[in-house]
Amino acid sequence: MTVTSVRKLAEIAKSIGQGADPRQTIIDSIGQKEIDDYEPAANLILIGTYARSDVTKSGLFLGGDRTRQEDRFQGKVGLVLKMGPAVNNPSRPMVFATPLKVGDWITYRASDALEFFFVDPEKPLDGTSARLIEDGLVMSRIVNPEAIY
Repeated sequence: MTVTSVRKLAEIAKSIGQGADPRQTIIDSIGQKEIDDYEPAANLILIGTYARSDVTKSGLFLGGDRTRQEDRFQGKVGLVLKMGPAVNNPSRPMVFATPLKVGDWITYRASDALEFFFVDPEKPLDGTSARLIEDGLVMSRIVNPEAIY
């Protein structure tokens, strides 16, 4: 069985393009219960993959499924959904001056993160892309996910 994310990424991108809160859109696509039931180990961070809207605020069309696939495979921005117990542990070196928290937008190298899918129970061949990454591989924290590609 192969799980694909094209429909889910399209839904995320469309909602964001229509002005929906990107954080809540990603959470809703995965499901809060699924996030709550997921427990990252040690210093791992669960990230929701960010998908850009097809249309920029200035009206520029960025291009459909191909763009979304690029966001999936090469995207550098994600939403912190959950953190393992060793993230922000005072006995370990701090990644940032202030602790990382759920809801932060972060950047990372896509190849440093393990991609997997939260499967849609109503459509078992469809799922929302997520990643796991070690806290020390997070490159930055950002305010606006649209500012980075």
